[in-house]
Parts: sequence; C-alpha cells; structure tokens
Amino acid sequence: MAEGTEGDEPPRRRRRTRGQRIRRLLLSLFILFFCVPTLLFAAVYWSSEIPEPAEVAVEQPATVLAADGTTVLTKIIPPQGNRIPIPLSDVPFPVRDAVLSAEDRNFYTNPGYSTSGFLRAARDNLAGHDNAGGGSTITQQYVKNAFLSSERTVTRKMRELIIAAKMARQWSKDEILAAYLNTIYFGRGAYGIAAAAKAYFDKPVPELTLAEGAVLAAVIRSPSVLDPETHFDQLQARWQYVIDGMVEMNVLAPGERDATVFPPIIPLVDTPAAEMALGPEGHIRTQVLRELRAAGLTEADIDTGALQITTTIDAAAQAGAIDTVRERLAWQPEELRSAVVSIDPRSGAVRAYYGGENGAGFDFAQAPLQTGSSFKVFALVAAQQQGIPVTRSIDSSPIVDRGTRITNVDNDSCGQCPLTEALKRSLNTSFYRLTMTMADGPRSIAAAAHLAGIPEYIPGVEGVSLTEAGGPPLNGIVLGQYLVRPIDMASAYATLAASGVYHSPYFVQRVTTGDGRVLLDRDAEARVGKRLSEPEQRITAAIADATTQAMMPIANYSNGHGLAGGRPSAAKTGTTQLGESKDTKDAWMIGYTPSLSTAVWVGTEQSQPLRSGRGGSIYGSGLPADIWKQVMDTALAGTPVEPFAAPPLPSGGGWTAPAPVPVPAPAPAPGNNGFDILDPPTNAPRNPPPVIIIPPAPQAPEQLEWFPGIGGEGPR
Repeated sequence: MAEGTEGDEPPRRRRRTRGQRIRRLLLSLFILFFCVPTLLFAAVYWSSEIPEPAEVAVEQPATVLAADGTTVLTKIIPPQGNRIPIPLSDVPFPVRDAVLSAEDRNFYTNPGYSTSGFLRAARDNLAGHDNAGGGSTITQQYVKNAFLSSERTVTRKMRELIIAAKMARQWSKDEILAAYLNTIYFGRGAYGIAAAAKAYFDKPVPELTLAEGAVLAAVIRSPSVLDPETHFDQLQARWQYVIDGMVEMNVLAPGERDATVFPPIIPLVDTPAAEMALGPEGHIRTQVLRELRAAGLTEADIDTGALQITTTIDAAAQAGAIDTVRERLAWQPEELRSAVVSIDPRSGAVRAYYGGENGAGFDFAQAPLQTGSSFKVFALVAAQQQGIPVTRSIDSSPIVDRGTRITNVDNDSCGQCPLTEALKRSLNTSFYRLTMTMADGPRSIAAAAHLAGIPEYIPGVEGVSLTEAGGPPLNGIVLGQYLVRPIDMASAYATLAASGVYHSPYFVQRVTTGDGRVLLDRDAEARVGKRLSEPEQRITAAIADATTQAMMPIANYSNGHGLAGGRPSAAKTGTTQLGESKDTKDAWMIGYTPSLSTAVWVGTEQSQPLRSGRGGSIYGSGLPADIWKQVMDTALAGTPVEPFAAPPLPSGGGWTAPAPVPVPAPAPAPGNNGFDILDPPTNAPRNPPPVIIIPPAPQAPEQLEWFPGIGGEGPR
C-alpha cells in the first residue's frame, strides 16, 4: 500500500454560515416571488391580443322578419344574452355614477386592476374559501366576462389582472365602461343595461332615474341573492350602500340622497316576455336556425352578428294560418292538433308554417305521419309514366288481397269508371287495382313520390322512406301506408302545381349583419345564375298537368270546399284508420293553385280516435278541408285568379281511354272498414328503384304482398 494513503479521511464540506443560508433563502424567494411572476407577467402581457372596442363580438339577438322585411316574427336569443348594445351617451350620468359607486369607485383613476383585490383573492383561494374572488375593478370584471372563464383560480385571476392592465392602456375609460354596461348580467335573464331597464322598469335606458339606476347597480354584485321578489330587504340595503357611496364620491349631494326613495320595480310576472317566441313562430325559428347552419353560418355568426333575417313567410298568410287553426279548433276536443304548411310552387319559398301552438315543443309539420288517400295522386303520376292515361277505366268493386277484403267508404262504387272519377270519389279499390295493374306498382309509386319531393330520408323514419322494413313497398303504399311529413306533402304537391318542376322548400331569403354586411341573399344568387338549390324538371309537364286536371273537381266535391270567387284549385283529401277500429286517426286536405300549395293535417299526439266537437268522426273532407279553404282564401285574397296549364292533347284532340286492364274479381271476405290504412309500417335502408316506364301488364292477386285493413274515403 502506498505511503500516506492508509487511513486518510475524505475532505469535509465547509459548512455554510447562517448568513449564507439566509442570503440563499432570500435569493430563492426573490426568484420565486418576483422574478418568476415578473417573467410570467411579461409573457402574458405581450402575448395577450386586445382587440379594438369595435372588434369585440357581443352576443345579441338576431331578428327574424317576414318577407316584407318589417314584420318581426321572432328573435333568436343567444345562450347568454338578450343584449341590445347602446352607446354610453344613452346612459344618464347618475346611472353611470351609481354603477361606479357599486362596483369601482376609483374607476377613472385606477390602472385597470386592483393589486389588493388580487392578493385577497389569492389568499382566499389558497385558504379554500367558498367566496374566493372579489375585489375586481370594472375593467377586470369586463375582461373576465368577455375573454376568460369564471373559474376561481389564482392563474385565472392573474391573467385577468394582466389583460385588464393592458386593456386600460389601449382603451379609453368610457370605452371600457360602455362595454361593461352592455355585457354584464343584471338578473331576470337580462344581459346588458338595455335589457335590464326593460326587465326591472319596462323603460328605455335614457329614461332611467337616479333611484332606478341605483337598483340596477345594486343587483350587479349578486343578481340571484338580490332578487327583489325573494330578497327585497337585502336589495334595499345594497341600494342604500350605492346611494351613500355616491355621496362619498361627491356626485350626489346629501340632501338629494335623503330625497331619493326606493323606486317601484315591476313584478316578475309583468316582465316583458323574452323575445324568443314560444308560440307558433317558435317552429319557424327552429327551421331558420337549421337553414342558417346548413348554409355555413357558424354559431358565432348567429349569436354575435345582430342578424336581420328576412324569411319567405308571408305575414298575412302566416297570421291567417294561425288564426284559422285557432278558430277552427276552439270548439273541438282539446286533444286535437293540426299542422299547416303553405309553399310557393314557383320557388319553394315557405309562405306559412304552423306546427303547433308550443313553439318550443313538438313540431307537427315535421312529424312523420300516414297520409291516407292523399297519396293516390302519386299513383296517378306513376300510371302515366307507364303509359296509363288518367282516363283509363278500372273496376271499383271490392277486392281481396291475400285474405284481406279491400272496400270503399260506405261500400261506394262507380262500377267500371275512369281514374279521374275514382280519384274524385277516393275509391280505394280502383287505385289498389291500378297498383296491381302496373309493372312493379308499389315501387313505381314510391319512385314517383320521391321525384315529386318526398325525401328519401325523413327525420324520425328509419332507413329509406316509402319502404317496407328495407324491402320493396307493399301495395298499401297507394293508400298512404307509409310515413311522410306535412311539409313534404306540401312540397310534393307544389311540384305538380309547377308543371313537374321541383323546388326545394326553404325559409330564409336574405341575411344581413347589424353593420350591413350581406351573408346570404337568394335574390342576388338568382341574378348571377347561381342558386343554393336549383329547380329540377322531375316530372314531365304533360303528366303533372294531367294530374292537376284530374284533381281540380275534388275541392268542390268534398263538401263544397272550392276556393272563393271560383278560383281554380287542385286538391286531394286523405283519412287513415285507427288500428282495426272504425275510428279515424289522421285526416288531411292538401291542394294548390299555381301560386300556392297548402297541406293541412289534423290528428292527435297519441293516435287517439278523431272526434269532432259533435262526436262524429273527422275525415279529410271535413275539418282539414275547412282549415285548408280558409287558409288558402286568406293567403290568396287580392291576388290575380290564375288558371292552370292545360295538359297537351293527343293528336286526336282529346284523351282516349284505353280498354281497362282485366283484373280477376276476388271473392268477398271479411275485411276493413273502408278507410285508407291501418298500422304504420317499419322502414329500413334501401335505395328506391328508378321509375319503370313500360306498358302495363295484368298481375294476379296471389302475386301481391299482403296488406291489412285498407279502404277508402268518400266525400264526407
């Protein structure tokens, strides 16, 4: 072992003196509590982008207007705001002073933040106090509401302080106060001082008195706790604090304070209703929102743009539809519901829309429903597409399909008569035989209906519409077995009114922002040859116009429901059967002129028997036809009487009925009660086939699908 190594001890560290330890501790604390916060402050300060006052998007209502551009139908209220921004000049000085007294008495002299408030908030947060926070200046409160979340953390409070400091250097104090007053929550669902003045005193801001302004200033701190309906004493105490503070600020003389009395506040039940319509127009609001989103507008566009949305709704037609339904249902059983949709056939514009009284509830105009005999018109279209003219004569005697006897209401019959007569009398047996006569009749009818405007996919209907559990439709399709919405029926009939040209139905015509920017304009799109949805010639004009001619006698035939002044119309009724009973459950009247197509449905929410106020069954030619005629007469009053386009005549100068297609007459068997359809079918995905245009061929009954309980509707 080398000399000098054995037994050597490692060198000892020199122990720091007490002074060195203290200096190291102080340095660590300096870095932790000064350098790090300073660096963070600088980083947040320089990285924070403060927009100009005019660039801050404030949530405010969008106004939904009728087609005239002036009639207000409803408002779209953002999630946090019925705000109506106003300039600071509209706020009386005593009201401004009251707000400063309540929330920030040094507002015009402080740097935008309160260091003591921040330290107090930090202490309370670290201690876990439930009321952590407070001490914020008006600038900090605005920053928190406009740019940050409401979470109670030191980090959020620090960001609030830093952004407030930067904002105070970039914005004037008046700009900050104006933004604050237009965004702060005052209780009673009121965001911004304009909404608050209405909610508490039902008056505009410029008319607020000192005492009223002090009330609004008082509730800012805690609107729920200081609600005048439940905590009146606490509100009065806070109001007195605000008034006393104004004396301390030297903006109110002691004598004026003593003469100021607590003002009367309107009861909550008398508060002006929120402008988001809960009546029938609420359903229009829902459709407008759906359309705006489909057109690419974002939620921010809708909530902050102060949009002026001009719809296609005709104010007179809309009022007429609502008034008519209310008048006609006033003396009917309370369970009855109705839907009305009117569409302009030349454009697809929805002119009137009624889906029920509760605009925040279920919309019956969007409800998938069985349509009954009103679906027969699509069989007439399909027949012509296969070369069968509307004058073809078909047997109307009862028919049995796989054990089910199909009849007409009251066993009505026209013997061997043209399809036009069978359509007028709504003879189920004739149209059921027509379906059996056509090549792939059920699917050809479905295809014709899709061409007219019945969507392939309907919300609330599983899979492709007009199918039977994903397979081909059954023969009962001709009697309205499958589910379709009232708006779809109005649209599909509008295609016939437009000589076979389909226009997608729409509600929104033009959208502009509060500052005048145009976000959507269908008229401008049309002028440059571009449309959001292009019209399509889906059915030949000859077939559509011939179908219209066949439908023209029906309104008068159905208990005298022809339009006023002899105005030409084409229409069809429909009624469906409730289960295996003798009751009805859906009743329809759908019809059109060249300028307006209207679908009317009457039914119940729970598929109850349709009974009138006198206890009788309701058919399509009854109450629905009453509503249809009144709605159409009201909407068309004062407009020119227009004739329909006549279908082109064959070379012989008129329609020549071909020989009827023979169909074996079935033996009588127990069956239905003469209505259109029984139970709703199931639906599953399947693409509808193309229209089949081939010569008609007979088809034996035993080759058909089974369909339970079908019948027809007479001129009730």
